[in-house]
Amino acid sequence: MSNIKNIIFDLGGVFMNLDYRKMEQSFIDLGITNFSELFTQHHSSPLFEDLETGKISNEEFYAGLRKIAQVNLSDSQIRDAWNAVLLDFPAERIDWLVEIKKKYNIYLFSNTNQIHYDAFMEIFKAQTGKHDFNQYFIKAYYSQELGLRKPYKESYQKIIDEQKLIPAETLFIDDTLKNIEGAKQVGLQTFHLAPPMTVLDLKL
Repeated sequence: MSNIKNIIFDLGGVFMNLDYRKMEQSFIDLGITNFSELFTQHHSSPLFEDLETGKISNEEFYAGLRKIAQVNLSDSQIRDAWNAVLLDFPAERIDWLVEIKKKYNIYLFSNTNQIHYDAFMEIFKAQTGKHDFNQYFIKAYYSQELGLRKPYKESYQKIIDEQKLIPAETLFIDDTLKNIEGAKQVGLQTFHLAPPMTVLDLKL
């Protein structure tokens, strides 16, 4: 990592703690015993990709999951199980972000969806008393708004083009290896933030 002027951060597993096992167990408890075949940290079925790229509404997602899983669940039951993955924003990581913003042009790029977005913004507000997590970044990119998601190289390229970034001067940090591999395809410098490492361990 050299000559870095810009950093694009992932959100989940970087600034916000996630628990995929808790989410999966929540769906298993509701009768969707094959949930891991539909969605994991490393794999998304078409229904979930459509949700994360804004191609379907929340209501269409709930209906689609009921149909695929053949379960009779309410929207709120599905929403609560889906949101079980979202934990907390460790305060020390937010403090670190404030300091790193003084040294680099920073951006966010998260694979997410409107259901999770609304929930984690409420978690952030409840934890910090602040209203907008996006304020820390020159721009925060969310897949459901961008219409593209990681690890597809077109998603990174769209951000590079819009922000007029030089890939060789731009570092992409993510906790999911296949997203790192996608970023490399467009020439970004990369760092795989593999657990148990956190941003506090980065030497930037």
